[in-house]
Amino acid sequence: MRFARMALVVSVSLLAGCGAGGDFSDLRAYMDEVRAKPKGAIEPLPTFQPYESFTYKAASLRSPFQPPIKIDVVARQKGSKEIKPDESRVKQFLEGFNIETFQMVGSLRNEHELFALVSGAGGVHRVKVGDYLGRNDGKITAIDESRIDVIEIVPDGEGGWLERPRTLPLKERS
Repeated sequence: MRFARMALVVSVSLLAGCGAGGDFSDLRAYMDEVRAKPKGAIEPLPTFQPYESFTYKAASLRSPFQPPIKIDVVARQKGSKEIKPDESRVKQFLEGFNIETFQMVGSLRNEHELFALVSGAGGVHRVKVGDYLGRNDGKITAIDESRIDVIEIVPDGEGGWLERPRTLPLKERS
C-alpha cells in the first residue's frame, strides 16, 4: 500500500511538470520567423546519357605491347599457293596459345629421341620433333639442348602463305 502511494505521488509530480502553465512565446516567435522565410527551390536531377556498350574488335591485331615489325615492301617475300596450313589436321593443345608465351626451360633424352621442356600455357610441357606449337601452325623441326627450331605458316597478306622460321632459345637460370 505504501508503495502504491509513493508511485501515485511520483506520477502526479511528473504530470505536473508537463502542464500548460509554461510560456512558449519565444518558441512560437522562432517558428513564425522560419515559416516567413522564402521557400527554397530543389534543382531537378541531371539528365544522364544512356550507356553505350563497346565491343572490342582489335583482338586479331598486333599486341600494343610488342614492337612493330618493319616490313620493306620492295624486298618483302612473296607467298606461295603450294604452302598452306593443313586444315584437316587435328589441332594439338599447345596450338591454342601464342608462341610468344612459351620458353624453353630444359631438355630430356631417352634412348631414341630428344624432348624439349617448354614453359607456358599454364605449366611445363614436353614436346618433340613433329609436334605443333603456337597459333600459326608452328611445327617443331629440330631440338637440341639449347634451342627449339620451329617453322610457322603465316599469311603473306596477298592470298599466299609463307614459312617463317622461329627459334625458342633455352632460358638461362638467373
